[in-house]
Amino acid sequence: MKTHPDSTIAPSSAAAWERAKKSIGGGVSSGLRAAMKPHPIFVDRAEGAVMWDIDGREYLDYIGGWGPMVLGHSHPGVLAAVAEVLPRMQMPGTGHVLEYEAAEAVLAAVPDAERLLWSNTGTEAVQIALRLARARTARNRIVKFVHAYHGWHDTVLASVAVHTTGERATPNTRGQNPRAVEDLIVLPFNDTEAVRRTLVNAQALDIAAVLIDPILNSGGGVEPDPEFLRTLRSCCDEHGVVLVFDEVVSGFRVARGGASERWGVTPDLWTVGKAIANGFSQSAVLGRAVLIDQVMDGVVHAGTYNGNPVALAAVKATMAAQAEPGAYDRLEQLSQRLRKGLADLFEWLGVPLRAHGVASVVGVSPTGRGGMEDLGRLNVELVHQGVLMIPRGEMFVSMAHSEEQIDATISAFEEACVAAGLTTGPSGTT
Repeated sequence: MKTHPDSTIAPSSAAAWERAKKSIGGGVSSGLRAAMKPHPIFVDRAEGAVMWDIDGREYLDYIGGWGPMVLGHSHPGVLAAVAEVLPRMQMPGTGHVLEYEAAEAVLAAVPDAERLLWSNTGTEAVQIALRLARARTARNRIVKFVHAYHGWHDTVLASVAVHTTGERATPNTRGQNPRAVEDLIVLPFNDTEAVRRTLVNAQALDIAAVLIDPILNSGGGVEPDPEFLRTLRSCCDEHGVVLVFDEVVSGFRVARGGASERWGVTPDLWTVGKAIANGFSQSAVLGRAVLIDQVMDGVVHAGTYNGNPVALAAVKATMAAQAEPGAYDRLEQLSQRLRKGLADLFEWLGVPLRAHGVASVVGVSPTGRGGMEDLGRLNVELVHQGVLMIPRGEMFVSMAHSEEQIDATISAFEEACVAAGLTTGPSGTT
């Protein structure tokens, strides 16, 4: 079995992480980045589907900024739009035409939405959506699903990594106010009967909204049962509950119009982010006018950086690029090529891993007793092969990837599986 000492992986990145830990808590700007094995990679530049670290080493990138880079890095149209607006204004704190031009472009992609509100992060957008739902219904409680992640805020960071308490929410971080999750009701994903049983008592239970990631991304990329989504819609209609799709990850990735286009179920509110601006910090709440327009009737929606013209220039350009004929067909084909190639490889090698996911989100999950340790060893060896994926096994395919790069990635996985000692099939050595 071929192995590599950890010190041979991106030595300047290892040194950079040690230096960063002296000034930044954990040495990273977002906690999960520290989970990369054996250490975070520090990048100097990125273009298309490729990134280069501070040692100059090249990697095929499937981290994709943790989701935003649907067009690939340094997309010329996005960079040109940003470069045009940047010398003119940065944050005027007043109205500007990009606010409505970008909004019109987003709403054109999601035609069932009538209005939107600009925000900056997915966490913020979810909080705004829940406030709108509570204001509309005069109720307080929220239904969410086991293992679904809806941002780091105390009120929704529950029953994600750990869930132990039935329909009661389990807090998921030290320092979290346990009372902040008392208004959550937690149900199993894709459990149609649990939804019916709960929502029939929506008024008595004080339920304002159902909050759902239509693809259970943080729970392993589970695809929704279409009947489950249709039941959610009909039960919410029947019992006066607001249906909120949290599409911060899946929006503009599973289809141009998101999950509602792919599965034909329209929520009352959408939260979107990540792929809306191809790497620039931007999010939004989309929805029915009767909900969104509550901001003119006592519902507070605020934020100094809301509607930043630099980010909205990126949104407008990203929407234009995504609207090009065949863009999503090609993205789907590339993603299926990677998913099937990995699935066939894992079966052939007898590797305790499975390939799964929906649309341009490809997942790699452990199936054997080695669990996350197997995935960690694989990640180390993939770095040696020049491939980067998110530590928990997510891979974001972009429109900038080529078929040749997808095939090279599958070959890199073969080498990495052998080097990590995970194989028991024809190429195995264990």
